Amino acid sequence: MDRAAAPQYSAPLLRRRGGPHSMNERLTQTLRSLCFGLLALVMAGTAARAETVSFGTDWKAEAEHGGYYQAIATGIYKKYGLEVNLRQGGPQVNHAQLLAAGVLDFNIASNSFGPLNFAQQNIPMVAIAALFQKDPSVLIAHPGEGNNTLAALKGKPIMISGDTRTGWWLFLKQKFGYTDDQIRPYNFSTAPFLADKKAVQQGYLSSEPYTIEKQGVKPIVLLLADAGYASYGSILQCSRKLTSEKPDLVQRFVNASIEGWYSYLYGDPSPGNALIKKDNPEMNDELLAYGLGKLKEYGIVDSGDAKTMGIGAMTDARWQEFFDTMSKAGLYPADMEFKQAYTLQFVNQKVGMKQ
Repeated sequence: MDRAAAPQYSAPLLRRRGGPHSMNERLTQTLRSLCFGLLALVMAGTAARAETVSFGTDWKAEAEHGGYYQAIATGIYKKYGLEVNLRQGGPQVNHAQLLAAGVLDFNIASNSFGPLNFAQQNIPMVAIAALFQKDPSVLIAHPGEGNNTLAALKGKPIMISGDTRTGWWLFLKQKFGYTDDQIRPYNFSTAPFLADKKAVQQGYLSSEPYTIEKQGVKPIVLLLADAGYASYGSILQCSRKLTSEKPDLVQRFVNASIEGWYSYLYGDPSPGNALIKKDNPEMNDELLAYGLGKLKEYGIVDSGDAKTMGIGAMTDARWQEFFDTMSKAGLYPADMEFKQAYTLQFVNQKVGMKQ
């Protein structure tokens, strides 16, 4: 029976019986009122205990942040006793610095370089979860030009940014023999690419390919992760101090973020998308649907170790592989204590998985 409807049926029966049953009715009503009162107090207490945390993303709001926005929009963070103030990233924003300065409680590192750079500089920040098992970085080429694989691009001009030159370009040099004389400047515009069928450029899985497709070209999209590039993506970071002084807070933030991603990927993403569009009016439903579709198609979030240990999974072996590649490239000293860059304390617990 519907509890809301119960008094409509029980009260008249009690009244017809009279006597002590009327007293029982009043007692029942009193107990019910007390229960509702206690429930209200518990709820109020939970709200009062909610801890406010600041969280910086790595770019303007987009589908790649969908799980975090979903956790806000659907109340998942609040369920874990958290009030999350999310701050967008962008081209003029350095959230890594704000994290190190204590302005932010948590932030997103776009790739595994961020945590390792902190460790190299002895800055006590630590990676606590990797929400992307695959870095969404890609190379993009025109169809019909023989550039269908990363190996085929060896020796050919490629437009990349300065940051990329000291980032995943090092992986391509080691894995496929790319050389620096292939590098051409990249100004974050697809116009040069569209003007030249021989052109190849860097990109992000759900961004530049979409823009290029809107111009009538179906590009070749080569995901570096599928060629063995071991970097994680969308890595949650916080201070080592926070992990030691408030491990419960960190665990709740990680767990809620994970649940947010399961909800965004496999539930109704519209609550998260509505908040994304509010924060970033440049986003629209078509682009968000495209981005979410690519995250699923390429297994960016839920693949590899995440399939058995849950979204956010990290392993020593994966960090070792990435570090070894980059230390051989001369980016990090071989004897660096790279394990200072991360902790597995808060992940690999199958949070949010269907048991």
